[in-house]
Amino acid sequence: MANHKSAIKRIRSNEAKRLRNKYQHKTTRNAVRDLRVSEDKKEATEMLPKVVSMLDKLAKNNIIHKNKAANLKSKLSKQVAAM
Repeated sequence: MANHKSAIKRIRSNEAKRLRNKYQHKTTRNAVRDLRVSEDKKEATEMLPKVVSMLDKLAKNNIIHKNKAANLKSKLSKQVAAM
């Protein structure tokens, strides 16, 4: 168990950040999945900028790697364009 006040606070803040990161990552994964299974081009073109923005935010906060975000954005853009 932590002995210092700062260590106790760090444990609390780390847990809060972990839960927030987990929530944001899961939400983004669901949005990517929904975009992938989308059949309607109009709906997909509306969803794409929102999903790209979510991926950029995850990459900016180091929740996912910037290259992973770039690869996902590229693949999704190609898929939407090919519809």
